[in-house]
Amino acid sequence: METSTAQTIKLAIVQATGLSKDALHIYVGLAVMFTAAVVLHKPLRSIVPWLVVLAVAVAGEMIDMHDDITSLGYWRWGASLHDVVNTLFWPSVLLFLARFSIFFGASNDRNA
Repeated sequence: METSTAQTIKLAIVQATGLSKDALHIYVGLAVMFTAAVVLHKPLRSIVPWLVVLAVAVAGEMIDMHDDITSLGYWRWGASLHDVVNTLFWPSVLLFLARFSIFFGASNDRNA
């Protein structure tokens, strides 16, 4: 079983940071959300940064699906679902808090 370039890069990041793959999914989700909000000039209460995180998570899992099918002959969809949940959990919490909590200055305007 040969390791793909994508998997080699991910393993190198795990080794370089000393973090687990689960932790990296969490950090990537937050980094993508904050970066998208800044680059796109959208507040965290906007769904747009969250959708960017979703797109990045799904794209990453599509690469993993391809690698799984190529190397194992089947897709480990449970692992992919686990990764997507890890990636989206804290961005989802932040979106919810930004939209509905006074802590982030939520307003009645939900269409920002």
